[in-house]
Amino acid sequence: MQATLSNTAFPKFKFLLAIVLLANASGIFIDILEPDGALYASIAKHIVTQKDLLNLYAYSGDWLDKPHLPFWFSALSFKLLGISAFAYKLPSFLCFLLGVFYTYQFAKKLYSKELAQIATLIYATSLHVILSNFDVRAEGYLTAFVIAAIYHFYLAHEQNWFKHIVLAALYAAFAMMTKGIFVLIIIGSGFVIFWMITKQWKQFFQLKWYLFLLLSFVFIFPELYALYYQFDLHPEKVVFGRTGVSGLKFFFWDSQFGRFFNTGPIKGDGDIFFFVHTTLWAFLPWSVYLFIQAFKKIKNFSTPTNKAAIITYATAIISFLLFSVSQFQLPHYIVVIFPLLSIIVAQYLIQITSTKELKIAFHIQNVVFFILVVIIALLIVFYQFSFPLLALALTIIITQFNSRLLSDLSIKSIVTKGVFFSVLFAAFFNGFFYPSIMQYQAGMNAGKWQQKNLPNSTIPMYRTNEFSFDFYGNSTIKIENNLHEVLKRNKDVLLFSSSNEISNINTDSFKVQPLQWFPYYHITELKLDFINSKSRANTLDSFAIIKCSRKF
Repeated sequence: MQATLSNTAFPKFKFLLAIVLLANASGIFIDILEPDGALYASIAKHIVTQKDLLNLYAYSGDWLDKPHLPFWFSALSFKLLGISAFAYKLPSFLCFLLGVFYTYQFAKKLYSKELAQIATLIYATSLHVILSNFDVRAEGYLTAFVIAAIYHFYLAHEQNWFKHIVLAALYAAFAMMTKGIFVLIIIGSGFVIFWMITKQWKQFFQLKWYLFLLLSFVFIFPELYALYYQFDLHPEKVVFGRTGVSGLKFFFWDSQFGRFFNTGPIKGDGDIFFFVHTTLWAFLPWSVYLFIQAFKKIKNFSTPTNKAAIITYATAIISFLLFSVSQFQLPHYIVVIFPLLSIIVAQYLIQITSTKELKIAFHIQNVVFFILVVIIALLIVFYQFSFPLLALALTIIITQFNSRLLSDLSIKSIVTKGVFFSVLFAAFFNGFFYPSIMQYQAGMNAGKWQQKNLPNSTIPMYRTNEFSFDFYGNSTIKIENNLHEVLKRNKDVLLFSSSNEISNINTDSFKVQPLQWFPYYHITELKLDFINSKSRANTLDSFAIIKCSRKF
C-alpha cells in the first residue's frame, strides 16, 4: 500500500496554516525573556533613545558580538510603534512569515505542491520555531534570509538569472549582517556538491556566481562601516579586556572561524553529538521521522542523481556537520536548516510505501502528542497556575480533537496531528506557563515598577546585569561597581541590585533603604524544585530597588 496525497494540494492546507501562524503569533504578545532576548532588546532601545545607529552598547560599554541588522530592525519597529516587547518581536515574526513563504516556494520548485505544503506545515509547527517566536533572538531573521537566498540562488541557474542573483546576494547579505559570513557556506554548499556530483565543472567558471559573491559583500557595506566607525577608528577602546580590537577582523574572522576553532575571544566547549540530541527535542514532533529517514538513507546509500535531493540533503548535511564540529554551540543554531529538514521529512512521509510503515508513523505522532499532554498535566498539578481548570479544559479539548477527529490511518492525519501538537504547545506555554514564570524575572518587574512609581528617575544596576531592567525601566545601560565613587558624585543614589550584593554593602558607612523587593529565579534554567509549588520558595532569590546614601 502506498500512502499518497492529491497531486494538487494537501487537504485544508490554508486553514491549517492559518492556525499554525496564529499559534506562532501568540508568542509575540508575551514579555521578553532574559538573558539574550532582553539584552538584544536593550541594545535596540539604546539605538532609538540615543539616536545612534552605528554604536552598539551593552554591559555599560561598547558591545562586539553580533552584527547590527536585527538591532536596526527592532529599532525601526520601536521608532514606528513605540518601545515595547511586541515592537521588539514583530520584525522577527515578519521574517518568520517570510521564511514560511520561501520554504513553500523552494519545496514547490524542487518537488511538488503537496510536498511544499506539508513541508511548510512541518517547519511552522516545529518546537523550536514556536519557541523562537516567543524568545526572539536572531534565528527568525537568519532562517528567513538563508532559505530566501538559497531559493533565488537556485533560480539563478535559469535564463533570467540576473534578477535572482541580485536577490540572492541581497538576502545573503542580510544573513551575514545577522550572523556573519559563515552563512555563505550554508547557502552555497549544496550547490557546490551538486555541481561536483553531476560533474558540472563549468559552473565554477560562471561569471554570475562571482557576481553573487561580489554583490553580497557590496550589500554588507552598512555593517562594515558601522564596525569600522565604532571600533577600528577607536583602537583605544577596551573590548574583551584589551585595546586595539578591530571590528572588521572580528566580523570576518574571530566571530566565525575564531569560534569554530576556539581561538577567538568568545570560546566554547563543543560536543560533536550536541546537535543530534538538540534536534531530537527542538524539531519535535517531526524529529523521529527525520532520524528514520536519515537511517534509511544511510542503510540504502547510493550516489544521488536527482538535483532536488542533492541540493536539499547536501546543504542540510554540510550545515549540520559544520555546527557539530564547531567548538561554540547553542541550541538555536540548528533552526537555520529547519526548512531543509522539513522538506526531508515531508519527502519521507509522502514516500511511505507500506501499511506497516504508515502505522508506525501514525503511532509515533500519537506517542509524541501523549508525552506533551503528560508534561502539561504534570505542570498543571505541580506548578499551581492561576487558572488551572482553564488550562486543563483547553488541553482536554485539543486532545479530544486530536484523538477523535484524526483516527484514520493517513498522512493527512499524521500531519494534522503535528498541527494540533503546535497548537496545544503554544496555547499552554504561551498562554499559561511563560506568563506565569515571568513574575520571577526580577529585572523586568523592577523596570515596570520604576516606570510606574519613579518615572523620571535614572537607576543604574549595581554589580548585576539584568537587561530586562534596562529595557522595561527608564534607565540607560549603566552598571556601577563602586558605591564609594557613586556617592562622591551624588548625595544619595537609587540602585537596582541583587539581595546578595545589597547584603554586602557596608551598613556602617552607608544607609540602605529598600524601596521595593522583587522575587527572582533564573527562569531559562528550570529545575524540579522550582516547578513544584511546595518547594519553590526555597529556590527563589530576590532583587530590589534601593535608596543608598552615606551615613557621614
